[in-house]
Amino acid sequence: MKISTKGRYALRMILDLAENKNKGYISLKEIAERQNISKQYLEQIVSLLHTSNILRANRGKQGGYMLAKEPEEITVGQILRITEGSLAPIACLDDEINQCERTEFCKTLPMWNGLYTVINEYVDAVTVQSIIDQYTEKSADSYVI
Repeated sequence: MKISTKGRYALRMILDLAENKNKGYISLKEIAERQNISKQYLEQIVSLLHTSNILRANRGKQGGYMLAKEPEEITVGQILRITEGSLAPIACLDDEINQCERTEFCKTLPMWNGLYTVINEYVDAVTVQSIIDQYTEKSADSYVI
């Protein structure tokens, strides 16, 4: 499994909004500049996140975007599923009921199911706030005299 640029940029955008949540609505231009991502690319991502109720939008001069939930309520799993779709490591695990004709006698299916479970449990346990906290803690530990 490989996370696309869209998934990685969406996570960076959400982290940026979380870190700047006290500033109210933030324009895509500001996020694009801070994150070194094109505004046009962020516009594609915003529509996905907004329709999934991760973001709030405000139009007009003071317009922009802000998180619709607290950073500790948003998981990496939610963001990746919105931008990537399924996180399944193999195609036959994409559907709720496995449609593969080999399901009944596939020797590797239990291993793929285990990997899929580990992926989901991990990304669903990591919140936007936990990423920020981990980075803040790491930065606090690395000071120079």
